[in-house]
Amino acid sequence: MMMLYRLVRMIETHSQSLAACLLDRVQHSELTQNYQRNVPPEDLKERVYEIYRHLGEWLIGKDETHLEQRYLQIGAARAGQHVPLSELIWVIVLTKENLWEFIKKEAVLERPVEVFGELEMLQLLEQFFDRAIYYASVGYELAVADPLGEPSAPSKKA
Repeated sequence: MMMLYRLVRMIETHSQSLAACLLDRVQHSELTQNYQRNVPPEDLKERVYEIYRHLGEWLIGKDETHLEQRYLQIGAARAGQHVPLSELIWVIVLTKENLWEFIKKEAVLERPVEVFGELEMLQLLEQFFDRAIYYASVGYELAVADPLGEPSAPSKKA
């Protein structure tokens, strides 16, 4: 668990540079042309910074409600900005890949227990980004279905 805390703190400490790196990736990707046209760069950078900066709250505290609300809002905002759902999902995938590349570059693992700590973190990151994609998609769909309404929580049947 100590390795998880250390990695989370490292991500949070570098959240500004991680956000800047992701912004560059999005601005140079052929798969995000509507994102590039319709989402102000500072808006994207601020949202991503916020995600990286507060990642530990979900990874350690598993605050599903906050994650759900945040990504419902992001999905609805991108629908309102006429960003295709596929591009929204791709940017979330890029956010995850950007983070993994940072972790691979920065995390020096010296003992087997640290490897298990990183594996635990990777599993938690997978869960985080899977849920982020789901809730962003739901927020997007709700906004498209009712462009004047506020995104509401999806029914939890699963």
